[in-house]
Amino acid sequence: MRNELIRDAVLYEDIPGDGGRTEREMEVYRMLKKLGIPYKRLSHGPVATIEACQGVDELLGIHMCKNLFLCNTQRTAFYLLMMPGEKKFKTKELSKQIDSPRLSFAPEEFMEEYLHISPGAVSVMGLMNDKENHVKLLIDEEVLQEEFLGCHPCVNTASLRLATKDLTEKFLPFVKHEYRVVRLEGTQ
Repeated sequence: MRNELIRDAVLYEDIPGDGGRTEREMEVYRMLKKLGIPYKRLSHGPVATIEACQGVDELLGIHMCKNLFLCNTQRTAFYLLMMPGEKKFKTKELSKQIDSPRLSFAPEEFMEEYLHISPGAVSVMGLMNDKENHVKLLIDEEVLQEEFLGCHPCVNTASLRLATKDLTEKFLPFVKHEYRVVRLEGTQ
């Protein structure tokens, strides 16, 4: 991440004052507090791609996850894929594993409807808004091997560092979402 995008290089561990914060971002912090999930938070300018997040990972001491919102051709099955940021995504590779041919990026309106997230801010935290489980979570096995992971708090102007174990053992059960482990090679 370019240094001019970093608003404040301080890592915070508490709920921010709500000045200038959206309600959807504040909901994430309140939920993490309710669940007793500690986190580190970094504020920065808007970032919409994993490449733009370079530097955030270093400050947070993590490898940033790439979060992709996908669907089948009929737009009847939706997936949130968490994978290492440096891996290349190959639709065919994932389609085979989940037995869903012709995956593509889901339209923005479904992202907003199901996860209450805009493009560029896709995050596992959005599952807290998917009360009817429209979105299935897929996690690359390498993400699960990391002690910590990084994600946005439903906005792309902040990033969080959470313990992977807290995500899988506290957050996901609370929001009633299971996950499926996938193995992506990400090679040509």
